[in-house]
Amino acid sequence: MSDVISVQLPDGSARELPAGATVADLAASIGAGLARDALIAVVDGEELDLDRPLTDGAVVEIVTGPSERGLHTIRHSTAHVLAQAILDLYPGTQLAIGPPIDNGFYYDVDLPAGQTLSEDDLERIEARMHEIVAADQAFERHELPAAKAAAFFADDLYKAEIIERVTGGDASGDDAGEVGSADIISYYSNGDGFRDMCTGPHVPSTGKLGHFKLQSVAGAYWRGDVSRPMLQRVYGTAWDSKKALKTHLQMLAEAEKRDHRRLAQELDLVSWPDELGPGLAVWHPKGALIRKLMEDYSRDRHENGGYDYVFSPHIAKSVLWETSGHLDFYADGMYPPMELDGASYYPKPMNCPFHVMVYRSNQRSYRELPLRLFELGAVYRYELSGAIHGLLRSRGFTQDDSHIFTTREDIQTELASLLDFVLSVLRAFGFEDFQAKLSTRPLEKAVGDDELWDDATAGLRAALDSSGLDYIVDEGGGAFYGPKIDVDVKDAIGRAWQLSTIQLDFNLPDRFGLEYIASDGTRRQPVMIHRALMGSIERFFGVLIEHYAGAFPAWLAPVQVRVLPVAEVHDDYAHKVAARLKSEGLRVDVVSAVEPLGKRVRNGKVEKLPYVLVVGDDDVANDTAGVNKRGESKPDRDVAVDDFVRRIRSEVDEKR
Repeated sequence: MSDVISVQLPDGSARELPAGATVADLAASIGAGLARDALIAVVDGEELDLDRPLTDGAVVEIVTGPSERGLHTIRHSTAHVLAQAILDLYPGTQLAIGPPIDNGFYYDVDLPAGQTLSEDDLERIEARMHEIVAADQAFERHELPAAKAAAFFADDLYKAEIIERVTGGDASGDDAGEVGSADIISYYSNGDGFRDMCTGPHVPSTGKLGHFKLQSVAGAYWRGDVSRPMLQRVYGTAWDSKKALKTHLQMLAEAEKRDHRRLAQELDLVSWPDELGPGLAVWHPKGALIRKLMEDYSRDRHENGGYDYVFSPHIAKSVLWETSGHLDFYADGMYPPMELDGASYYPKPMNCPFHVMVYRSNQRSYRELPLRLFELGAVYRYELSGAIHGLLRSRGFTQDDSHIFTTREDIQTELASLLDFVLSVLRAFGFEDFQAKLSTRPLEKAVGDDELWDDATAGLRAALDSSGLDYIVDEGGGAFYGPKIDVDVKDAIGRAWQLSTIQLDFNLPDRFGLEYIASDGTRRQPVMIHRALMGSIERFFGVLIEHYAGAFPAWLAPVQVRVLPVAEVHDDYAHKVAARLKSEGLRVDVVSAVEPLGKRVRNGKVEKLPYVLVVGDDDVANDTAGVNKRGESKPDRDVAVDDFVRRIRSEVDEKR
């Protein structure tokens, strides 16, 4: 056996090390800085701890903090420190699971009877976590045969259940992340006896952590099952540096200011009366006006884009949902049925089966394809009350739903046109920064033949390439019934929102026996494309509120211009100016001089109006106005009314 091994680095270079050398030894041989910053390594595609020995010929990438993998590891390890701190402060606590998530981590815990956590406890827990970090406790990996692990964790109720499920072949994805394999169970220990079942890897020691903040406490049912125990979930965020943590916390503070639920009520747009039930909103006149503008724009674009309007009812008999498969794979998200006239009727969770009914109502020819159907269709989905979040996650909402039926030969052309359409509409609402994800054929059973999957995936890829969008590929991440593109947009403070989806569907045409007569007279099955552009009107509106912080662009603002007379004597002129603006189709109001001018100007700013015009003696004499534009500190005085009309009319028409 050789005393030397050779490993390959990401740049293709090789490095020789003594046999038995670990990843940490490799990092030290490259440089002191890398040795200091290294967290884990990826060895032959597998993430490993730094103390794991290397084998000859291994391909090794050393992971540091700022990378995606590095941050994931930091958050995973910080979740362990959180669990350790809670056990120290609340002896007898049972640990459930504690995974890393986007920008942070959480841990689900079951405190001893009579004890609960509140937001007030987070500071105390945080302080204990910092003590654990300061102690620089090493994370040590251990492995046990499944039978011994079951005995070892017998007193840990939730861990024992996970082991039982994994060894019994009934594991969820979360379970697999907790333990390892069905034969060998891994766990980590640190400090004075703390242990937590986990596949790892982890940072070398707690001293590599420390840039974190606990954020909230929430309730979470074990395994998301309302019949199982209610646990307490502690959320936190963790980063690789003090600066990164500070930046994220500042972003969160800005996000809180932009919370659409608060702004919707402050600006009198939408409310959620308790009498309606969770996840159901009523739209007030100002919010309804913005919604109408959004929907009118969507209707105009679809009408000019080759779509046909359709409408469908809010309920349907169970046979429709049985045929579509929704009662097999989506029943938990549907409201219970109503028993009428000897049949079961379900409120619709989706519009697609109704559009299939429209297609199937007539014999179709290839000359009719692509057939593009569009509907602003209300749907109802039973979301768990803990998942409801204002307009962003509702139980009743309206989808700008389109379904396109096309031939296999036209898939690529249709997809390219469809993606262009989606992006142009999103840009009209002020979004410019996009990230797309292409999800391909899943590894498990998928419907449709290989050639159809290949054609559809190639069409989606070609559409993305021609659009110039940045995109990632989620290999095997598609649904069983077809590949898809998801389009995320970044808002004004850099948050990504998943809005638009283009989904191929080879399943519903088969389930419903859809056909068309091809040019050679044969009967063929069309390909169906689902396309949600805004996702839902409600969600899109919620995102817009947060993107603009309630300060909508002039074309969307419910009141575009407010005219303020300096004194009562200027009222007639103020109404004359308002009438002139209204004649141009602008939305204008006048607030008479019943309160001081300064207060009325401030009220206009609080209401986030695009323009406030102030008119006094000189303006009456010269047909002018003082223009206060939102966001500008000084007014523009003595502006001719006709010039202002041209300015705002152009701004509205161009949707700037």
